[in-house]
Amino acid sequence: MQFQSCGRVAVLGGGSWATAIAKIVMHHEERITWYMRRDDRIEDFKRMHHNPAYLTGLYFDVDRINFSSDLNDVVKNNDTLIFVIPSPYIKSHLKKLKANMREKMVVTAIKGIVPEESLTVSRYFERQYNVPEEQVACIGGPSHAEEVALDRLCYLTVGCRDLDNAQVVADLLANKYVKTNVSPDIEGIEYSSVLKNVYAIAAGVCHGLKLGDNFQAVLVANALQEMKRFLKAVQPEDRHVSDSAYLGDLLVTMYSNFSRNRVFGTMIGQGYSVKTAQLEMEMIAEGYYGTNCMKVLNKRYHVNMPILDAVYNILYEKIAPSVEIKILSDSLR
Repeated sequence: MQFQSCGRVAVLGGGSWATAIAKIVMHHEERITWYMRRDDRIEDFKRMHHNPAYLTGLYFDVDRINFSSDLNDVVKNNDTLIFVIPSPYIKSHLKKLKANMREKMVVTAIKGIVPEESLTVSRYFERQYNVPEEQVACIGGPSHAEEVALDRLCYLTVGCRDLDNAQVVADLLANKYVKTNVSPDIEGIEYSSVLKNVYAIAAGVCHGLKLGDNFQAVLVANALQEMKRFLKAVQPEDRHVSDSAYLGDLLVTMYSNFSRNRVFGTMIGQGYSVKTAQLEMEMIAEGYYGTNCMKVLNKRYHVNMPILDAVYNILYEKIAPSVEIKILSDSLR
């Protein structure tokens, strides 16, 4: 099915990236539906005209938003569904979904893997909810929510096997500070979005260990090569990993202070335990979950991924960061 327009649009999720996506979409849409799980959060939002927990300086015209905590009602009554629910919770969150999504345009802005399934979010929607592959799209590229809130220029790539449908979604997102392009490489974009979070944790660990800019540069170069090897193994396509959807997203996540995965890694490098770092952040570092998912997934492909292995050993095997990074540093070029 090809879509001529996005029709009625719903944003599903209540975090910072969901808030930024809602802001972007409202440039074009007179009215949107916004699904949030908690009714108390919705009431606070309506009263204060901003998300009470994320990007609190970003104000919305709440008269243009149909808030709802009824997932089935939101899915049933909208045509384009933009999912921005953190990947660790997507499976359990959708258990209550009974509404049919086969006629919907499903867009994932989730940069993670579905836990226990070892599937990208797009594949999960296709297999679990029978959404045709040409009606599933993903949003990738360097795009910190905090910078979107400040109207800073960002570049988004919409991945979809049907490029006409991808363009419809891209047009919905494009505005004066959001530049868009389209790609058929939906799985490549999704996997790179997961891996860049893993590599950002590695960058943070090295920053916490005070290893310096020279080593960070070597780490980034090797991370790109590692990503390229994995993408070639899992989905061999004619892609350019130097494009912004891959390298651009990798760079901004590994270097930016807005990167929660880098911040999480920095805390680990400074000696925090995983649990303490997670509690102090009060935000989800999806790379923690992505590391385990990618480690499990790579048992199928057997790609040489020393950075992934090092991050896994630090987070899950509790190997001292200084020891593990020393071993990693001897293998990099």
